[in-house]
Amino acid sequence: MTSIISVEKLSKTYASGFEALRDINLEIRKGEIFALLGPNGAGKTTLISIICGIVNASAGKVTVAGRDIKADYRAVRSMIGLVPQELATDMFETVLATVTFSRGLFGRPKDSALIERILRQLSLWDKRDSKIVTLSGGMKRRLLIAKALAHEPDILFLDEPTAGVDVELRKDMWEIVRSMRESGVTIILTTHYIEEAEEMADRVGVIAKGEIILVEEKAELMRKLGRKQLVLQLQDKLSEIPPSLHMHNLQLIGDGEELVFHYDTRAERTGITALLNDMRTAGMTFKDLRTTQSSLEDIFVDLVRQAR
Repeated sequence: MTSIISVEKLSKTYASGFEALRDINLEIRKGEIFALLGPNGAGKTTLISIICGIVNASAGKVTVAGRDIKADYRAVRSMIGLVPQELATDMFETVLATVTFSRGLFGRPKDSALIERILRQLSLWDKRDSKIVTLSGGMKRRLLIAKALAHEPDILFLDEPTAGVDVELRKDMWEIVRSMRESGVTIILTTHYIEEAEEMADRVGVIAKGEIILVEEKAELMRKLGRKQLVLQLQDKLSEIPPSLHMHNLQLIGDGEELVFHYDTRAERTGITALLNDMRTAGMTFKDLRTTQSSLEDIFVDLVRQAR
């Protein structure tokens, strides 16, 4: 798939000496949803701000659709829509006026039909004559997206788009993002809600301490790093794991009522058959069993912990 954003050896050091980004290399593919995950202070917003031309890099190069963000700033910026974390606009302006103004900022001709379509898609049309100050938090978040889409960008950056939004509205916004991707818009998402990335992203990048520590297809990441575990509900409680089972690296949980066995689904042998045989030899029986797999959140937490 063709890359629409290329980041090469990008670094950012502030005047205070703080190194926010260090030697970042990243390719964003045209038409994908890319989730950028990282703890607070990892460099997510700094990276987005540099690509969008809001912050200057200390070193490195960024191109968007083959155009250098410095040499061809206006053309690049017109291709990008940015949904920031905070709403910065005249709170006593109306919804329709502020979205229309956002389109004009990029030199786009008036298009009332397009603005109406965007506002309807985001369930804002009925609020078009309302002042922004009267909107709920969820409506203001939708307004940020409408403003970013008003000039018909090819790339949309969503910086924590559902922060502080209730679960129902969050799911509505997921659907909106998917529909944007279906129309050909490339979407880069930063989020603290790992389930958001797990639900929507095609690929996932993890950033920690200003460095990209992993970029991977989401499904492949889950396959490679997602641990599976077998939980056995025992017939009789155990106070400790018998020595004959120590080789299986088991964990005793639930006040001695359950045994947990971690295994690798990619291995030629999972070890489950050997475990059950050894349990039988030890005279142990179980009432029930279940399997679970680690989530993207588990993987993310492990990766960030390793990067510390």
